[in-house]
Amino acid sequence: MRPDTSRWRADSTYDAIDHAGVDHLAWECLRRNGDYQKDYAALRRAGDLGQPLPEPLERRWGLRFPGPAAPCRQ
Repeated sequence: MRPDTSRWRADSTYDAIDHAGVDHLAWECLRRNGDYQKDYAALRRAGDLGQPLPEPLERRWGLRFPGPAAPCRQ
């Protein structure tokens, strides 16, 4: 699915960024990373989204979650 880029120049499109914390900004960058998307898709295909993140991915992406992941809407 391709994002809607028709309003990328509109200031209002980025209003949320003005008030975002560093964790939100980091997530916005990470979720757009193609390599991260591939790793996430592999975890999803394997049915591992409810499990702790495998150590190699935890190290690669600097992520650590205390509990099961919430289902992703697509």
